[in-house]
Amino acid sequence: MGLWPVVGHDWAVGLLQQAIRSGRLSHAYLFAGPPHVGKTTLARAFAQALECEQGSDVPCGACGACRRIADGRYPDVQVIAAEKNVIQIDRVRALQSDAALAPLEGRYKVFIVREIERATLPAANALLKTLEEPPPQVMLMLTTARRDQVLPTILSRCQYIGLRPLPLDELSATLEARWGVDEERAALLSGLSAGCFGWAVMAHTDPDMWQARSKALDDLLALTTGDFYARLVYTEGLSRQREVIESVLGLWAGWWRDVLHAQFGLLDGIVNLDRRSQLIQQADLYSPQDTEGALADLVVALRRLRANVNPRLVLDVLALRLPRPTVM
Repeated sequence: MGLWPVVGHDWAVGLLQQAIRSGRLSHAYLFAGPPHVGKTTLARAFAQALECEQGSDVPCGACGACRRIADGRYPDVQVIAAEKNVIQIDRVRALQSDAALAPLEGRYKVFIVREIERATLPAANALLKTLEEPPPQVMLMLTTARRDQVLPTILSRCQYIGLRPLPLDELSATLEARWGVDEERAALLSGLSAGCFGWAVMAHTDPDMWQARSKALDDLLALTTGDFYARLVYTEGLSRQREVIESVLGLWAGWWRDVLHAQFGLLDGIVNLDRRSQLIQQADLYSPQDTEGALADLVVALRRLRANVNPRLVLDVLALRLPRPTVM
């Protein structure tokens, strides 16, 4: 299993390897789990194992097929992702047209459809037709972070593989061993990632992502002391960046969670370790009831966003309800 380019999820790797060895492959798989937990990575590694020129149940990583799949250049493995947060029916129709053709090089035509919950209803229904009567050479691999938003008819036609976050100590050790991350930063990244290895790696390797995190937290602190007009100006801008809204609110939730931990003296539970002293200061500026209220408001906001409520309205309400710091 160690040769699969996947961190953790050994049970899922073993299941897929056994399917390859036995020849009892499903025509469709659904990989579910939190964002950045490794769903697409596992799906791509599975595609490598299926198409590997060595003919084993382990992708060699060195043959032309394995390298081109990793680079996104293999003609028989396609990744379909949402555009502007939506998978439209024309993407599915293009998939269906391509699926009707024989593979150009490999044993299968593999389609990795990311975030299937973002498919419009017409797109999901169109994909359902392919799931019901797939061509024999076609393998569909779907991913989702929101199983509850996937059509039950799609769920019932896929082999379900649920991925869970990694234990934080395992994630931290892997960052140190494979990525050369120092112990202190590895602990910070693993805590912030909530066990999702992909997020930790991106935060370590992408300065822009780390700066975006800092900006989101700084913006939150500025909003708590700003007037209502400033708050609404901010939410007007954020509402236009739909692809980052949930990420920003998730960072805010982590911040308020840490404030609550500090208020109850549970400093070992803080995940924003690089802002520990600031969190302790913030804990004195709010009552626990204010902090709990801010967390509850975020849960409601995220639920409304996922129910397709107007983002501007959701963010306006959330911002206007932010607590103001007061010396206790």
